[in-house]
Formats: sequence, C-alpha cells, structure tokens
Amino acid sequence: MEKYARVFRGTAFTSRSPHEVDMLEDHLFCVGADGMIERVVGPNDSEYEAILQAYQGTELYHALSAGQYLLPGLVDLHVHAPQWAQSGTALDIPLYDWLNTYTFPLESRFADLTFATQVYEDVVGTLLANGTTTALYFATVHREASLRLAEICAAKGQRGLIGKVVMDDPAQNPDYYRDVDTATALADTERFIQEVRALSETTKQGVYPVVTPRFIPSCTDQALQGLGELAAKYDTHVQSHCSESDWAHGYVRDRFGKHDAFALHDFGLLGNKSVMAHCNFLDENDAELFARTGTAVSHCPVSNAYFANSVIPIARWRDKGVDIGLGSDLSGGFSPSLFDNARQAVISSRMLEDGVDPSLPADERGVPNSRITIDEAFYLATAGGGECLSLPIGRLAERYAWDALIVDVAVPGAKLPLYQTDEPLHDMFQKIMYLVRPEHIREVWVQGEKVHSRG
Repeated sequence: MEKYARVFRGTAFTSRSPHEVDMLEDHLFCVGADGMIERVVGPNDSEYEAILQAYQGTELYHALSAGQYLLPGLVDLHVHAPQWAQSGTALDIPLYDWLNTYTFPLESRFADLTFATQVYEDVVGTLLANGTTTALYFATVHREASLRLAEICAAKGQRGLIGKVVMDDPAQNPDYYRDVDTATALADTERFIQEVRALSETTKQGVYPVVTPRFIPSCTDQALQGLGELAAKYDTHVQSHCSESDWAHGYVRDRFGKHDAFALHDFGLLGNKSVMAHCNFLDENDAELFARTGTAVSHCPVSNAYFANSVIPIARWRDKGVDIGLGSDLSGGFSPSLFDNARQAVISSRMLEDGVDPSLPADERGVPNSRITIDEAFYLATAGGGECLSLPIGRLAERYAWDALIVDVAVPGAKLPLYQTDEPLHDMFQKIMYLVRPEHIREVWVQGEKVHSRG
C-alpha cells in the first residue's frame, strides 16, 4: 500500500460543478508529502478498510469528531491588505472621496516597515482564522513593505499572491502617495517579481508575484504598457480594478474612448492569469472579451453594495463563459469572511432579479434569471476562485492541494440549530454556509500543513 503523509476521515462538502455540491459522507482523504490529495476513498471502495487498518491509531490518521465537517479552503480574489487598518470606516461616502480622505493617507504609512509588519501580520492571521487559505492581495506602492507581506504569507502558511501597487500618474495621485516616476515604478515591480519568485522556492504552499496597476485612473499609459510587458516577460498573474463605479468607468471612457476591459487589453493586461475586481459596468462586448482571453472577475458583493453603484449580473456573465470568483475587497468590504460575501452574493443576485422599485410592475422591476443559490456562491468562494487563478485549489478532490477547513457545528455557545439526528446533508451544508462564524472553524490546513487551530 502506498504510504501517505496524512489520512483524514470525515464528511466533506465540495463543488462538483458551478451548480452542484458533492456530499462525501465518511470518506478518507489521503494526502501526500507534497500536500496534494492523492486519493479520495469512499466507504464502499474496496481499499477503504485496508487504509483504515493501516493508519488508525497512528499519528498520521485524523478522524473528525461528531459534528465536524470538511470544506475546501476559501479563495479570496481581492484583498487590500493595508486597508485592514481602516476596516469598517467611512463606508457611507463616495469612492473617490473615500480613497483620498481615508485610504491614500493610510496606505502612505506603509513606508514604515514596522507599521506595515504589524498590520500585515494581523490581516493574514485574521483571514486564516476566517478560512481563507489563498488570498490575492493588493499591497502598496512600497516594494519593501510589499515583500514583507509575501514573507508573512510564507511564514504563516497562507498561499499569497501579492502585488506591489503601481500609481505613477502625478495628475491623479496625491504628492504624498505615489511612485516617484514611471521608470521607478516599473523597476521596483520587476525587482519585486524577482524577489517573490526567490521566496517561493522555499515556500511549500507557494507565494506569487502579481503585476498590479491600481486602476487605470492612477497610471500613465507608459506604466500600463510597461506592466503588460513585465507580465508577459515573467508570466505573472495580473490584477486591477475594472469598471467598478460610475466615476471610474466614466473616467476611462473619457480618457480612451472605450471601456476599461478594452483599454486594459490594449496594454497586454488581460489573459488567463488576470483577475479584474468588481467589473460592475461590463457590457456584452466586455464580457465576450473576458471569456475569449480567459480573464476572470473577482465579484465583491459586500463592497459593491457600498461603492459600485450597481449590481453585477454574475449569472449572466458566467453563462457567457467568464470565470468568476469571490473577493472580500477589504476594506471597501467590511468583512474578512468569504462566508459573509457568499451570503451577500446570493442576496444581491435576488435583489437584481426581483428589482428594488415597488412602483414598477413585478415583470418590469428586475433583471430576469439573475439569482444564484448558496451552492453556486460556495463554488465561487472555492473551486471558482481556484479556476480564476489557474491553480489546483478549491476542491477536496484528487490532484488538488489539501487546503481544508474543519468546521464544528456543535461548538459550545455557538451550536447551530440542529434538532434532527438525521439532518439531510444538504440541509446541513446550507446551515453551515449561512450560519458559520470564525469560532466554528476549528482547524485550517494549507498544502497539507495545519496553519490555524482553535482550542
């Protein structure tokens, strides 16, 4: 029999497809030394009892207790790591004012490496405690602090994709917070890519550099062109904001005479390793371009409710072949929990379909066929996020990384409302998705290593 690094026994929920959840009752998950799932074995499999006999009673065997369930690690496709320090602040003002009054002054403080370390240690630990095993991060314009974020992800065991932000346009960025000039922005980005690549060689779960123009309004044409060339040269991931709000969408139309999607594509910034946040104002042509280039959308439903001026029709774009995952958008989104964002994704989709103006007839009030289910939102938070990043994560399945949460529905003081001994598994899954809080997440594993636990 093949020797495994660990064998887990328990009932798991994982996405079979964008619409369906697999409920794997009392399965064995056999994990290799590299942290990848080598076998998933059901109780009716001929090898099930043999594996149990070989591993039960050893330190390599991990059996879940009654009331505990396995979920894949969550994949957050849009986090502004420095903004953790202002989460929950000033969410009632317009995006442009919010950035200039609160966000840019805060991010400028990350020139101080001591302050940056304090915030980044906290945000990575907080996200792990909320079940986020992979995060796509915006850092700041500061190369040293951005590298520190990558180092903290590596040390804490989170799979981090980190971008040193580029903001080089003196006409659009404050004097106290921007890149010195375009040449420096590009040189710092290239050096950052090389430094994170070197760090990744000793990081089991992986850390990745990401080319990161903040958004088109903050960058010169020369910077956007240069960043597209760096992404191609090093085959990196790319992230930015795209058509987020009336203001941002209108600015790009005025500057280029086209939508963000086509402007970004012209600079070489769209492709199958690109993730664009928000995208609320995409039209049919933009969505077709995303599908054709393999560009993914990070849907940020909590943040969008505050700043995006609209509800993105994610069901419609997914049906056109656009890859979509979930993002928290700390701190435009106040919650570090992707469970909260999955819930809000369902709520927003229902409001889009039903409409919000009761003075209109019901058949004119909303956008038909817009709603998604909690099963679909779960996919966005897990397998969908992995597909957006082109990484083997987000599923409890063979040849995927063992990124997993152990959720306990019977935690003293936080027990879920369960009163049937034979609660249907799909009902259990839905209760977990709607009611779980950080205290229910007892263990978090990334690439086969335990990175968080609650006593």
